[in-house]
Amino acid sequence: MARRSRHRLLLLLLRYLVVALGYHKAYGVSAPKDHKVVTAIEYQEVILACKYPKRTIAFRLEWKKLGQSVSFVYYQQALQGDFKDRAELIDFSIRIKNVTRRDAGKYRCEISAPSEQGQNLEEDTVTLEVLVAPAVPSCEVPNSALSGTVVELRCQDREGNPAPEYTWFKDGIRLSGNPKLGSQSTNSSYTINTKSGTLKFNTVSKLDSGEYSCEARNSVGYRRCPGKRMQVDDLNISGIIAAVVAVVLVISLCGFGVCYAQRKGYFSKETSFQKSGSTSKSTTMSENDFKHTKSFII
Repeated sequence: MARRSRHRLLLLLLRYLVVALGYHKAYGVSAPKDHKVVTAIEYQEVILACKYPKRTIAFRLEWKKLGQSVSFVYYQQALQGDFKDRAELIDFSIRIKNVTRRDAGKYRCEISAPSEQGQNLEEDTVTLEVLVAPAVPSCEVPNSALSGTVVELRCQDREGNPAPEYTWFKDGIRLSGNPKLGSQSTNSSYTINTKSGTLKFNTVSKLDSGEYSCEARNSVGYRRCPGKRMQVDDLNISGIIAAVVAVVLVISLCGFGVCYAQRKGYFSKETSFQKSGSTSKSTTMSENDFKHTKSFII
């Protein structure tokens, strides 16, 4: 009995699978094909391929660009948008004559055609990666620096794809990634980060004075920024000492002047009070004398 029940259960499962496959084929819900990735260099041409076994009379073809919002590339037997002027349809594939970085993304072609079981739908997905050469990188080089200090030079490009690597040049000569193997005209205290584009001097010296430029390079191309000069000077100890001595002398002279003025009584409150008191007394006496004289005459 147990064997018979298992046999019946297997038959039911097989029937369910057959019905499900028939429904799947009749209504065109077919499994997608393998995902493909196509790379192209910017401003060159690329073909987005959509493979289909045979061309039928009553087929319908659509190309869509996927993303946050789906947009039509080929719809109702016509290319859409800016693809009208720079693309063409070859069988089921699309040839873009002048690809740009804005074209990068995921595309899907959909082909529906009648079949014996009903309407059949085929889908093919392609991801387009656009390779972009670097632009002229922006370089940050200080005009001057003091020897013995930490100095960092920066170089960056925002357009290259894939992300570029950076190389620094001093007076037109490439700086080695290993400072100890570099030329004798540069000290060995610097480090170069080829990924971030920084050139860092832990203790810069006068030997590091010169014109610096940076190059950004990837698999598509390379660009270099104009050279900028960095002047490294020693710290002027004698000048600092002379300035300190001058400040001390000025302060000493000011203090001596204040002491001299106090000794002479220029800042004495008592003297000024006495002067004002004597003035008021003389004024009062003159008024009394005037009254006395007037009464005497009368």
